[in-house]
Amino acid sequence: MQKKIHKKERVIAYIDGFNIYFGMREAGYHNSRWLNLKQLILSLLKPEQELIGIKYFTSRVRNSPDKQKRQSTYIDALESTEVKVFYGNYQEGTEECRRCGNIWRSAKEKMTDVNIATTMIVDAYKDLYDMAMLISGDSDLTPPIKAIHENFPAKRVFIAFPPKRHNSSMSLVARGSLIIGRKKLFASQFDDVVISKTGYKLFKPERW
Repeated sequence: MQKKIHKKERVIAYIDGFNIYFGMREAGYHNSRWLNLKQLILSLLKPEQELIGIKYFTSRVRNSPDKQKRQSTYIDALESTEVKVFYGNYQEGTEECRRCGNIWRSAKEKMTDVNIATTMIVDAYKDLYDMAMLISGDSDLTPPIKAIHENFPAKRVFIAFPPKRHNSSMSLVARGSLIIGRKKLFASQFDDVVISKTGYKLFKPERW
């Protein structure tokens, strides 16, 4: 009798770069930011699952040469593991305290949630995955998660929440979720020196 061949569940990971970065920072995980996302995601998969791709969504920081250099180094390290990077906009402005009148500079990331939502839906339409692993706690992504489940019943969105970013509205519409723990993050770090796709040495930043 011929054995049935069970296909593995195809997984694409969609990562909100700023969401996981600020989640780790808020949690005090200062030594976890040289994060090898591919290694982390592989550690979250089950044996019957197969990683098809990793898509990382971020924006280029501005007006801070040190931050720009650190971000570029990290992105180059990610791309050495075949992570595909998608860029939104980084907009700077000012905010004012209504009580005291103090004004300070602020920066906001734009388009990341829209880029993630669009890419997840288009990939579902193209039948590129069976499960989308979303690493974000941005509640703006709740509607696209619902839309994927309603329009593509055979597919599912699983959420891996960054530290300090758990969101109840998202977990209710997801088909499975977890919170990424400290142990997983610290076990998924790049080596201190990473070789870029073009052959250059990338050194772990001394500070973030």
